Amino acid sequence: MSPRWVAHLPFTAADLPAARHFAGTLARSLGFLAEVDQGETTVSAEDEQGVRHRVFCDCRLPGGGRCARRADHDGPCTPEVAR
Repeated sequence: MSPRWVAHLPFTAADLPAARHFAGTLARSLGFLAEVDQGETTVSAEDEQGVRHRVFCDCRLPGGGRCARRADHDGPCTPEVAR
């Protein structure tokens, strides 16, 4: 397995929910790339990069796969997000 890397891409957002939304949109837009692990997407404040906030739930599902819904979602986990 190849080593994993993290790209740090600073951006501005009004608050944590807006930052999670931006990062989630960015991660999903790159989802066609096999190298991108969308489920591990996190955000942090520029001055607190050690404090990371999950964007996606990413819980393991029965039968394999992971939940694709946002972190802290209501309702059951699902492998795909309804559009």
